[in-house]
Formats: sequence, C-alpha cells, structure tokens
Amino acid sequence: MAKFGVGQAVRRVEDQRFLTGQGRYVDDIVLPAMCHGVNVLSPHAHAKIKRIDVAKAKAALGVLLVLTGADVAADKLGAMTAALMPEDFGAPKGHRTFQPALVADRVRHVGDRVAFVVAETLAQARDAAELVEVDYEPLPAVVNIEDAAKPDAPKVWDDNPAGNNAFRLMFGEQAATDAAFAKAKHVVKLRVENNRLSPVSMEPRVAIGDYDKANDFFTLYAASQNPHGLRMELSHVFHVPENQIRVVSPDVGGGFGLKGGAFPDDLLVMWASKKLRRPVKWVASRSEAMLNDHHAREMVYYGELALDEHGKILALRSKSLFQMGAYFVGAALAAGAFSIRFVPAAYDIQTMHIMSQGLFTNTSQSGPYRGAGRPEAAYFMERLIEHAARQIGMEPAELRRRNLIPPTKLPYTTPTHFVYDSGEFVRLMDQCMATSDWKGYAARKKESHKNGKLRGRAVSFYIEFGGIFNERMELKFDPSGALTVYGGTHSHGQGHATVFAQLAHEMLGVPFEQIRYVQGDTAQVQIGRGTYGARSMVVGGNALKAAADVMIEKGKKMAAAMMEADAGDIEFKEGTFLVTGTDKQIKLVDVAKASYAPMGPLTNKFGIGLDAAGSFDPTPPSHPNGSHVVELEVDPETGQVTIDRFFVVDDLGRIINPMIVKGQQQGGVVQGIGQALLEHQVYDRGSGQLLTGSFMDYAMPHAAQMPNVDCALEEIPCKTNPLGVKGIGESGTIGAPPTIMNALIDALSPLGVDQIDMPATPLRVWEAIQKAKDKQAAA
Repeated sequence: MAKFGVGQAVRRVEDQRFLTGQGRYVDDIVLPAMCHGVNVLSPHAHAKIKRIDVAKAKAALGVLLVLTGADVAADKLGAMTAALMPEDFGAPKGHRTFQPALVADRVRHVGDRVAFVVAETLAQARDAAELVEVDYEPLPAVVNIEDAAKPDAPKVWDDNPAGNNAFRLMFGEQAATDAAFAKAKHVVKLRVENNRLSPVSMEPRVAIGDYDKANDFFTLYAASQNPHGLRMELSHVFHVPENQIRVVSPDVGGGFGLKGGAFPDDLLVMWASKKLRRPVKWVASRSEAMLNDHHAREMVYYGELALDEHGKILALRSKSLFQMGAYFVGAALAAGAFSIRFVPAAYDIQTMHIMSQGLFTNTSQSGPYRGAGRPEAAYFMERLIEHAARQIGMEPAELRRRNLIPPTKLPYTTPTHFVYDSGEFVRLMDQCMATSDWKGYAARKKESHKNGKLRGRAVSFYIEFGGIFNERMELKFDPSGALTVYGGTHSHGQGHATVFAQLAHEMLGVPFEQIRYVQGDTAQVQIGRGTYGARSMVVGGNALKAAADVMIEKGKKMAAAMMEADAGDIEFKEGTFLVTGTDKQIKLVDVAKASYAPMGPLTNKFGIGLDAAGSFDPTPPSHPNGSHVVELEVDPETGQVTIDRFFVVDDLGRIINPMIVKGQQQGGVVQGIGQALLEHQVYDRGSGQLLTGSFMDYAMPHAAQMPNVDCALEEIPCKTNPLGVKGIGESGTIGAPPTIMNALIDALSPLGVDQIDMPATPLRVWEAIQKAKDKQAAA
C-alpha cells in the first residue's frame, strides 16, 4: 500500500496553515475603498410596516447609502424562493413563498430585514442603523408548531388557502396498516419532540460584494458550502446570466448546511456595491446569526407500533409536524422530506402509514443542518423502538435484533423508496455491544449506585443517505508535471485537499506532494454542487475516478506515440505506461511534460496539454449505517447527566483516510451530544421574541463535558459506486441523540420515568425525577 494512498491515515495538508494562523476567511479580505453594511431588523414577530423614515440615517456621519424595500421594488430585484417544492416530485402542492432582500410591507419574524445601511466604517453603519425609524402595526403571531396547526391559528401568509400548512407528505397504505394494527398483540404509542437548533458555525455568515462597472460584473466573496449553487440563485435575483457573477468561497469556518444557499445579506452587499461602485462588506454578529440563520430539527412526532407476541413489528403509524419558520426558501424541503422518508430506518417494516405536515410560524426560516431530516427520523424511531421494548417486557437490543433487516434481504426496498444495497446491521450492533463490554455493565452500575448515582445504558442503530446530485471533477497537468485537481465539492473542514490527493496519487501514481487541490471559485472550477449530505467522497471521489480513467486512456495514446508502439499494447501500472512484452516504459508525469513541448510527436497529434474531466451520478445513493452504545450517570440531587462511555461502530464502505473519518465520527457525536443535553433555540410562545439569542442562553458543548468516543470502522463495500464508499459526515449527529436519551431513560426508569424530551438539561432531569417521586409518594 502506497504511503500516501487509499486507506492511509495521511495527515491533513490543510492543517499547516490553519494551525499557524494562515487560513484565509472572507473577513480577512480587505479590498480597496471597501465600506461596511449593517441590517436594520424587525423587533416584531409579525407586523405591518406603515412607514420607514431613513432621513436621519442618511444624514449621519460616514453614511453612503440606505436601502429599503421600496428600493428593492424600484430596482426590480427578484426574491429568493424554494429550490424544490413537493409538487416537483409528485407530492401534493405546497405553498411557495418569496423572501425579498428587504421587506417592504410585512415582517414575519423577529429579525426580518427592513433596511440596509452602508457607511465608511462598521461603527458608523451601526450607529446610523439605530436612526432608521420604522412605524409598525403589530399583528398576532404564532411560534409553536402545534399551535400553528390549529384551525384558528394566526396566519403567517394571508394568501395561503391551507392556513399555515406549507406542505404535506405521506407514504404507505392506511387500510393495510389499520388491518395490521387490528390483529396486533401489542400496540405502543409515543409522542417525541426534536428540539430546535441553531447551526452555530464558528465563523458566522459573511459576504463582500464587489461590482465592476466597466465590465458589468459582480464578484461575491462568501462563506459558502456551495459557490456554484449560490451563483445560480444570485443570477435569478439580479436577472443576469451566471457568467456575469463570480463567487469566491475561500476557507470556511464550519458550514453544517447553514452555508449551502443564499441569504438576503448576500444580495444586499452585491446590490449596494453596484449602487456605490465600491466593495461592501457585511459580517453577522453572533446575535444577528442567532436571529437570522436558518434553524433546524424542530419537529413533533406522534407514533404507534403494532407488534406480535414475539416482538416482530407488524406495522407502523406516525404523524409529524415540521417547523418551516416564516419562509419556504432554499433547501428547506430536504429535511422535511428525509424526516419522513427515513422513519422506517433499518428495520424490516413494509406495512406503514406515515404522514408529515410542514407548518409556517413567525420564526426564522428552517433549513438543512448536519443530517437534515435523518437525525429527526432516527430519534423518533429509536425512541419508539426502545419504548416498545419496555412496554412489552423485552430487552431493547433483542427487539432491534428481531427487526433489523437481515443481509439475506439486501438489496432491500423500503416503503419510502430507498434501496439499501449492502450492510450487516445485526452484526454491527452486536459488535458495538461487545466492544462496549456490555456484559460488564452490572458491575459498573453497582459502583455508580454506591456513589449515589443512577446509571443507564442504551444501544441504537441508524442508517442514512450519502450522496446526492451528480458531480464533476477535473484533472490538469501543468508543464512541470504537477497535477491540479479542480473540485466541484467544497471542503470546509472535511480535508478534501488531502483525500482527493490520496485518490489521485493512488490512481495515477503522481507524487503526493505534487498534487494541488483547487475549489471554491466559480472562475476556476467550471461547475460543482458543493458539499452537504455526506456527498463529497461518494460523488466527488467517484467523479475523480472517472476523470483519472479518462486521463489514463488519453495518456496511453500519447505514451504509444512516444514509445513507437500500438496503443492496444500499452498497460498502465503505478504511474507508469508499459509496452507489453518489452522493457519500454515511461511515467505518466513525463508524458504530461512532453504534452506541453513547443513541438514534437504529441502536440502535433494530440494538441497541447494533458487533462481530463469526469462525472458521477449517485443513483442510487450509498447508505452509511452503524450502531452506538452509551453509558451515563445521573446525579439525582442535581439532575446533572454525565456521559461515561461512548462507543461507535460505523459501516462506511471503503475508507480513504481513517484518521479524517475518525474526526468526522467524533465531531458528529459532539454535535449530537449538544442536541441531546444542551442546545435549544427557544421563542416566547406569546410574543415571538427569541429568548436564546446569545451564548449566555444557548448552551454549547464544552470539552470538559465530552467523553472519550471510541470509534471503530467496518468496511462493507457499497455496491452502487465504483469506489465502494459510503458517506461519513452526518453519522454522529444521527446516532448520538437517541442513544443518549434512551440511556438516560434507562437510568431513570427505576423511578418510573419513561419519557423526557431533549435537551435533557439538569433542570429538566431534576424536574422529571421530582415528579416521579411525587407520583410514587401519592401512590
């Protein structure tokens, strides 16, 4: 195996600059004559705008421009809308909304943008923003999704004939499901909530617009996961072709889905730059990010399982409410669709009737967050399975074992139209349990009891989706023989410069240190779909393989000409072309150098240079899967939860770089722990004011709270792509929350606690313990 090849734990080449402070983020960019923009935000959750007076702001020191919704209309700017609607794939029609750069008539959540002030300095822009006077007429608001579903709820959109319904989705057959429930030995019901989260990227959203009047050309510097997709959205808003816009996304400090699409702030800096003919920068403060970043995860599920006397699941029913926020824009439907399509998980359930309802509320819009629907569905299903086991008196792991899809049924088509191609689900779960020393639990529980603590444990299983949309990758040699990979994916922490170089080194034999990776600039990379949905290696890696195959075939013809042989007699091995049956050989790198010669057998016949492009369509996608085991302790006096042991076994197909994969596993688990125990975006139910608008109120995981996460890998090759890889980016966020919450309920079950919602803060846990004690005392 090559030192820098596939399967090696090669250190990330990116880390040198990051660890030495040489990373280049958008806020590091300072352009000549650059000025600064600040948003004026609505203080109301729902209100009519009666009047906006910007006279004082325009007259303030250093102010260059003040824009309002009236200016948006005057300049005929377009608005942002949803990239995908339910009717686009045959579901019932949803209610499409449009989000303008600035609101002119009605604000629909606290933080809605009503004006944009540009000044010479950021301080001047902030001061002037305070001088914009807006006369509002407050309107009734609704922020809770169960409230929004009621027939008499205030409407977020008056023109919506379906009240606050944004979309409806359904899978399965009601009659068959009802019949299965009617004959079931056991019927178990459970209501669970997924708490609302903010993506909280380390680097907030930031954008610089720079308009070139001479060439009628826009450049946007943005912290984006998807530069080409962002360019496409912007071209629609400004009514110009995409070749009039360049998007540059340099180093990005965390994305998690937040930075996958456009926000009004991107439009505003470009528009203001065109008016001023100067670069305009906008950077979100953390408070503004909390208000206006899209939020995620918030759902309520109502579920029922029908089981026979042996614990075999006969049928499943569920209804769910999905939080849309005020606007249906961007990729909002992605999480909504996956949150119902992955309800069956990895369980052999063919009879079901499951429904989902997306609801508008007067809150910030919903959008994808690491996992986008899969964590929501996994939490519901794993909680329901655990609850069912306790209700029917069966060990939870055994109930899972009896219902997980066996290898003999693969490929397996779910009622929600996914095809699982590969996996050994029961074996992975059993392996995770064995790794965790499942049999030694009783002794550890006894020791916890001696110390006055309650101990609980749980095992769970997840399956997800890795790879969406086709992708293109390009390879180009330069005259020195060095190779550049042009990636349509976007690395914002995933280590693409390392792993794609490993692939190119393995497939082409080019020295690792002579491979460079270029991304994030629409002027250099022809097309790309960005990075999200655990797609980069599944789609980008296989597109790179396709490009390498084309490169080798081109090189064979060139090498044949150089060695005066027939192309059919040329073999390629470890970076070298060989003439079969002879000792003639030439390295690919030397062929590439020769392809740039000012004259000679190659350039006259094949043209100048050696390059290749490849693409890959991930249809069907990969399905990463795995098992988590958690053991935790609860202090009954304080409600404090401490995770003592955390084990993960993931089947991710072929592993390119195990060190980077381990980092993804652990990072996802940390975010999953954050959801389970700490994070929660909370709005006041009456006023619609955000109560968790800073890190004073929105709790984030700290290093001291993190357990050691013991990660193991199983390489069961994916059968639907040439590399055999499966995605990794989201596994931890999917498996961690239900495992933690099931372990917590296991710890509290001797007290009679059988349900608690995330986040399991010390207060919530303590209150659950007190209620259980009061109930026992009353009995």
